[in-house]
Amino acid sequence: MKQEKTKVLIVEDEEMLVNMYISKFEKEGFEPIKALNGREGLELAKKENPAIVLLDIIMPEMDGFMVLKELKVDPKTKNIPVIMLTNLGQDEDIQKGNKLGAKDYLVKANLTPAQVVDKVKEILK
Repeated sequence: MKQEKTKVLIVEDEEMLVNMYISKFEKEGFEPIKALNGREGLELAKKENPAIVLLDIIMPEMDGFMVLKELKVDPKTKNIPVIMLTNLGQDEDIQKGNKLGAKDYLVKANLTPAQVVDKVKEILK
C-alpha cells in the first residue's frame, strides 16, 4: 500500500517560482498542487483539502488576503494552516496576514525553497 503523500497547495502567479517550489516539495516527498491565481487557489483548497497552503499576496483575480479570508470563514478549510509567502515584507502586511489567521508569514526574497520546505515541515509536525 503506498503511503499517501502530504498535499501542499502553492498559490503563486509567477510560473517560474511555482515550478521551483514544486520540484523542491516533490524531492522532499510531498504532493504539491499549484494554483496560478487566487480564485483557483481557493477552489483547489476546497476540492483537494491540502495539509497546508502557501499563499502569495499579489495575484490576479483575487489577492492572497481575500483568499485567506475566504479560507478562514469556510468550515471545510478554516483549519488548514496557511503560510503567506510573499515579497511584501511591511509590518502592516504581516499584521494583516496574522490577523486574518495566517500561521506564518515568509518573505520570498529572504528564503530559499529548501528553507520554505523546512518551515512547512515544522508547522505540520
